[in-house]
Amino acid sequence: MPAIVGAVQVISIGDSGVFNIGDVYKIAPFSFSKTFAGAGSFNTGDRISVNNQVSSTNTYDADGADQPIFANV
Repeated sequence: MPAIVGAVQVISIGDSGVFNIGDVYKIAPFSFSKTFAGAGSFNTGDRISVNNQVSSTNTYDADGADQPIFANV
């Protein structure tokens, strides 16, 4: 069924981002990344106080692939 869309404003799209308006058969990613961050790293807002006395981030990943994307084309 056709989509009826009003005004759309796109500020930015990242390198591996997808922007779609209307009908779509399949949308699949063509890139991947993994993010490691310590305690309190992604906090946002005003007057945030994070107290981490002794903190470490474990970046060891034993498996070969978390979510393979080779068949997503």
